[in-house]
Amino acid sequence: MNLVTPTEHPFAQFVRILGKGKRGARNMTREEACEAMGMLLDGNVEDTQLGAFLMLLRHKEENAEELAGFTEAFRQRNQAPRIEVDLDWPSYAGKKRHLPWYLLAAKALADSGIRIVLHGGGAHTAGRMYSEQLLDLLDIPLCRDWDQVAGALDERHLAFIPLGAWAPQLQRMIDLRNTLGLRSPIHSLARILNPLNARCGLQSIFHPGYQAEHREASRLLSDHAIVIKGEGGEIEVNPDTACHLYGTHDGQSWDEEWPALSPLRHVKPESLDPGHLVAVWHGKSGDDYGLLAIRSTMALALRGMGMKRAEAFEEADRIWAERKISI
Repeated sequence: MNLVTPTEHPFAQFVRILGKGKRGARNMTREEACEAMGMLLDGNVEDTQLGAFLMLLRHKEENAEELAGFTEAFRQRNQAPRIEVDLDWPSYAGKKRHLPWYLLAAKALADSGIRIVLHGGGAHTAGRMYSEQLLDLLDIPLCRDWDQVAGALDERHLAFIPLGAWAPQLQRMIDLRNTLGLRSPIHSLARILNPLNARCGLQSIFHPGYQAEHREASRLLSDHAIVIKGEGGEIEVNPDTACHLYGTHDGQSWDEEWPALSPLRHVKPESLDPGHLVAVWHGKSGDDYGLLAIRSTMALALRGMGMKRAEAFEEADRIWAERKISI
């Protein structure tokens, strides 16, 4: 009787690289990461391989070379047209301690003429407030394709497009969060993709140590980016603590330490009322923490546009004072 040895699946090598025990496992090279993500994006893997790969990578923790390789695979397949964008603004974490003040910062910056694309992966974790849930309330255009994004940017300088509209394969991986029980590295990867090649990509990475890895991945990709540990994981400067900026531009890395804006920590609100965002935008309600968060987040974005810190804060104050208060 002739026994035929089963042929190994081509993707099995990448699961083996990550999972071959304490002594045998290793990081993927940039080229291996690019090939692996290419197979994932093309749908050339089994579901069991996808789950194993994501969780092994989560356990190991992805490094800069792997992030750069994953991003290259996406960009090789990216179908987005050429659209002029100033700031790529990923929004994937959701807020649970404070309101999403970054949305008011983005609105005010857009009012001043800065072209901003927000993108996110949906409300995947219970108990958090996501950008997608507040678009109607804050009159932020929701776009379903790149043509709609281009139109919104020309008319309003601001657009939000869901990840599923331009990278459905990655959205599916994010949606596995409640099946696998853990967030996968795709939540981290989505922040670095910058699908429209904006002049600057803003990134918020909450977990310590990951900020430097993301900055290095952006440097390897020759991108202009600023990475921070944003409040709740979103691109929002917490005015109660110092903020370290991990920047890269023209292949060079730079660092800045911004001191806290408030000498004392503010008391966390007992509940989050989205309507309070509208009241603050209209100037009908004050919020010391919120206004400081808006100001410093706007300054961060302006720093990404090339301004120095002092100039960025001055410009942020001017833009906020001149915002269009109609919603």
